[in-house]
Amino acid sequence: MTFKRRAMIAGTAFLLAAGSAMAQQPNPPARIAELLASPDRSAADRTNDQRRKPADMLAFIAIVPGITALDLSAGGGYTTELLARSIGPTGAVYGQSRPPRDPNQPAPRPAAPEGNANPTAAPVAAPATPPAPPRPSPVALADRSAKMKAAGVAAAPITALSRPLEDPLPAELANGRFDLVTLMFNYHDLGFLGVDRAKMNAAAFKALKPGGFYVIADHAGRPGTGISESGTLHRIEEAFLRKEVEAAGFRLVAEGTFLRNPNDPRDKNTPDPPQPKDEFVLKFVKP
Repeated sequence: MTFKRRAMIAGTAFLLAAGSAMAQQPNPPARIAELLASPDRSAADRTNDQRRKPADMLAFIAIVPGITALDLSAGGGYTTELLARSIGPTGAVYGQSRPPRDPNQPAPRPAAPEGNANPTAAPVAAPATPPAPPRPSPVALADRSAKMKAAGVAAAPITALSRPLEDPLPAELANGRFDLVTLMFNYHDLGFLGVDRAKMNAAAFKALKPGGFYVIADHAGRPGTGISESGTLHRIEEAFLRKEVEAAGFRLVAEGTFLRNPNDPRDKNTPDPPQPKDEFVLKFVKP
């Protein structure tokens, strides 16, 4: 099946998932461009745009205004804010982050390799001066939401959730309430962080309405490496990820190629010679 055909099927499924009350088309390219050009967006996000290609990403997801979305592992909220702007004030966005680590417990370290480990993978050397810790995700999300409101942006409200990835939603939201779940460039980290990925994927499946989408982007690893380079090269084998997600009941409906770089040898965290990382974007549907 061609990419264009898959995208058409995926778009149709999303319209069905959004329900008759929201029977409208996904944001067209002109609307996406307008959202990204909004003068209130931060300089840091605009810099991030150069690498993340949000126009392509939002077009690939095909967001219908008014839906309800969950951004797993929201971090600083770059993707969460884009979802809120795209969905608009008649919808809702939730940004999930893991609860703060107990400072009395040791920080997670790369675990024993999973999948078919690559014995040549070497840990990345720690910087001489550790970077300042990022703001807690709920604080970052609240700040983004407040700034959009102050600027008069017609965005969906953002609700921060500090919960484990295996149980990302409270009971009242956990069953069939969402049209879209996203997980951007963090699935690979779940290996060395010790997250039960089967439980997380099952929770995403349960949270979605029939026809709802689960969109995952990550840094591509080489064939046969599985998730063994999670804490070293920060990559994951695409086929390995797809197999895990499909085991939860999802079906792959579209593959985004706009972040691919076939020239990346995929044998280092930062490609050598310097170039963009090879990255994949997969859209799964809950049948």
